Amino acid sequence: MDMTASIAPRSDQINADDLLTGPVTVTIREVTEGAAEQPFDFHLIEYPGRAYRPSKSMRRVIIKAWGGKTEAYHGKRLTIFNNPEIMFGRDKTGGIEISHLSDIPKAFTMPLTKTRGRKNNFTVNVLATPVQDVVRDWNAEMDAVTDTAALSVLYAEMRATPGAYTDEIQAAFGVRGAALKVTAAPEPEGDAA
Repeated sequence: MDMTASIAPRSDQINADDLLTGPVTVTIREVTEGAAEQPFDFHLIEYPGRAYRPSKSMRRVIIKAWGGKTEAYHGKRLTIFNNPEIMFGRDKTGGIEISHLSDIPKAFTMPLTKTRGRKNNFTVNVLATPVQDVVRDWNAEMDAVTDTAALSVLYAEMRATPGAYTDEIQAAFGVRGAALKVTAAPEPEGDAA
């Protein structure tokens, strides 16, 4: 038996504790606007319903590698890991950093702020695994969707993915769409008599 799943924190985001057992390579499904403290939610294929919320330093790394337009991030991959040396104030809390990125021509190093007034060089390596090797869990992604518009986007992605369409997946999308429509239907306002 594997106990790894039993120690996963319950949250709507990926936390450093999720990476205690080692680095994880993930694929970006989409990026949406987040909250003020964490302004971007990276929705990942491998973690339906949970977002990666990169720190300001890691957002700087991503922008250097891929540019500032989040629309271009779809399908790109990154390897994230728990760096236990990350400080929050005076406490060593650990945090998530990026070690590898896909779609970059070569590794790069850039200075990032470590503490107020002090920078360290940070290196990102090339992630060579091609995106085509990723197998998406369409059922899990459907379960994470909460409205019909998002389901339509996911359906279009499935149809555009070579080898993804099957009669079973088509039927599952139909069932999920019907369930979302029932959930969204307004309650009747009493007797019309």
